Amino acid sequence: MAWRTGWWAWWLLLVSVMVPAQERYWQLDIKGAIGPGISDYLVTEINQAQSERPALVLLTMDTPGGLYSATRDIISAMLESSVPVVVYVSPGGARAASAGTYILYASHVAAMAPGTHLGAATPVQMMPAPAGEADKDEEKDDSSPPAGSAMERKSLNDAIAYLRSLAQLRGRNVEWAEQAVRNAATLTAPEALEQKVIELVASDIAELLQQLDGREVALKNDTLTLATAGLIAEQRQPDWRQQFIITISNPNIAYLLMLVGVYGLLLEFYSPGFGVSGVIGAICLLLAMLSLQMLPFNMVGLGLLALGLALMVAEGLSPSFGILGGGGLVAFVIGSVLLFDTPDQAFRVAWPFIAAFTLFSLSLILVVVRLIVKQRRAAPVSGAAAMIGEQARTITALDPDGTVLLQGERWQAHSHSRIAADRAVVVVAVHDLVVEVKPIQESEA
Repeated sequence: MAWRTGWWAWWLLLVSVMVPAQERYWQLDIKGAIGPGISDYLVTEINQAQSERPALVLLTMDTPGGLYSATRDIISAMLESSVPVVVYVSPGGARAASAGTYILYASHVAAMAPGTHLGAATPVQMMPAPAGEADKDEEKDDSSPPAGSAMERKSLNDAIAYLRSLAQLRGRNVEWAEQAVRNAATLTAPEALEQKVIELVASDIAELLQQLDGREVALKNDTLTLATAGLIAEQRQPDWRQQFIITISNPNIAYLLMLVGVYGLLLEFYSPGFGVSGVIGAICLLLAMLSLQMLPFNMVGLGLLALGLALMVAEGLSPSFGILGGGGLVAFVIGSVLLFDTPDQAFRVAWPFIAAFTLFSLSLILVVVRLIVKQRRAAPVSGAAAMIGEQARTITALDPDGTVLLQGERWQAHSHSRIAADRAVVVVAVHDLVVEVKPIQESEA
């Protein structure tokens, strides 16, 4: 039995040496807006592919667009890659809009699934240009087109030249690339294939690999013939750091972190305790600041949001029976809407988030106002005013002055009538350190 076991072990070892391991390709998925997290994920994987040498890198894409700087980082890594990068817009119904069109043009092989589309690559200004910057270069150039500011024309012409250069590099339709940027033109998958914007239309990845087999692609300094028959997919996922950046780069998460941070610090200031709410609030606020650096936020919206929170805090510190709180709530809602006021829907805060935190803030204001009104109507619980109506007992006879025992302490007392010692009395007034008392029977009468 031992001999047989050893023989099979040697046979398996010999087979594993003689039969080469099946080659793999890397599959990376792009779904949603392209931001710093997605950019870091793709650039890292493409750079790592240069050393591990998979057969190809396949990017499956469904994106409404994204940030221009993040897109350029991805494209730079693709242009420097010595491993073929294939971009496949899938599944059916997916799109490669705006930034996705640039990435598709930069790929070594561009493919789309039926029912997908691309285009609408006109750059949009995520934040308003500083005052005067828009008109600085517009001042006396009668030959320039009248529509749009100088800054918008600069961005448009730069984007046109960028996409045209990618089209020329990859041998794709240059004229349509300009129309996609200048006029936001779009194409379906069959139209893109007909106009030589893409090379392939495939219903799934298996069909795509079949069509890629034997195709020649031009790399940076070489030409490679693809051998994709029998390739095995290796799904590459973002690591925890990249996933964390992707998560906090979501406008809804950034908005949530900012509000949790502010409310956590407010709770700690109002009711100091073990510091749990303060620590959580500080961490969330720092993470919110980090995420805002990755997002195209609006300074006006951020200012209105801060003003609204400040007015709601002032309502609690200096009660105005809802005037400051109501004004703060209005500023809070408007600031929330304008915080990420961009044309790209992927970088806006969802209305349910805004509505939920508005209702929470309104409830908080109502609770604070109710507590203030209740406190104003409540009887005093400390100080001289709280002693009025308290019962005491005379230690010495009051004629009209003497000593009483009040709340376990000896007090100088005064009475308008004579009161014998060891009698129950009630406090009717307090003058400095002297209490004025009356007999219990007289006060009841």
